[in-house]
Amino acid sequence: MSQIFDALQRSEAEHAGTEASRTEPTFPVATELLEAAERKRRGSSVASVVGPEHANSLEQFPSLPFSILPESRLVSVAEEESLGAEKFRFLGVRLRQLRQSRPLKKVLITSTIPQEGKSTVAANLACTLGRRKQHKTLLLEGDLRRPTVAQKFGLGKVPGLSEWLRGESETMHVYRLETLGLWVMPAGSAPENPLELLQSGKLSSLMNQFAEWFDWIIIDSPPLLPLADTSIWARLADGTLLVTRKGITEKEQLRRGLQVLERSKFLGALVNGSSDAAHTDYYQRYGPAASSPQSLRSASKRS
Repeated sequence: MSQIFDALQRSEAEHAGTEASRTEPTFPVATELLEAAERKRRGSSVASVVGPEHANSLEQFPSLPFSILPESRLVSVAEEESLGAEKFRFLGVRLRQLRQSRPLKKVLITSTIPQEGKSTVAANLACTLGRRKQHKTLLLEGDLRRPTVAQKFGLGKVPGLSEWLRGESETMHVYRLETLGLWVMPAGSAPENPLELLQSGKLSSLMNQFAEWFDWIIIDSPPLLPLADTSIWARLADGTLLVTRKGITEKEQLRRGLQVLERSKFLGALVNGSSDAAHTDYYQRYGPAASSPQSLRSASKRS
């Protein structure tokens, strides 16, 4: 049976000490004017990058039909009463609690190595947060080398972040999955030079604009250890969740991964694991049927 354990255990004392060390502004009115001017300047620079037609409203983004296949493992949508879906709801609650005491909007989901399930976690978390209609949620695929988001939602081959960074179109390739209450920006076609694209100044401006539009931005990034791409996303994110996988992640890999992460942005770790790749085993359903002797025997046989 799969396990996802929330490990968002942060020290509030450290945060409180940081807050206490901040001095109150001597000239509050002047500070407010400077901040307003900075927001206006940033908005103007972003509008010049993304195009004036998208500078004001999310209504510009087209809605796309989608389909959830069993192999997508989107339990937050396909199995809302499952134990896995409940764990993602709990994770969403913990993130909302965390941002009561710190700025937290752009959340990076990464792992130490491939095959630990970080893309599945990112998609499920985004779907969970998107269910709260008062919060606009974007799932941003930052893994340009091995894109999976379009496949998970059955979107087909659609342009995404890669095409926009390459300047092939002025249109931002963001799509709304209306019944899910979710917006997605897939990676698009895999580029030959992903690191160079991510290092362009356009990405920083894009993230600033997204921060104006959305309440949550869930970033599915590449793994930490093999690539340098994740360090770029980590600088742009407010916090990082590290996904590990039972039976896959080794202690030395985990240690190295934790060394790479910026401690001030590290939110915690998730343990993800399954003894069977089948969707029916990925998350065991809970409820009266799940605890019956019949279901327990079936689960033990699959394990």
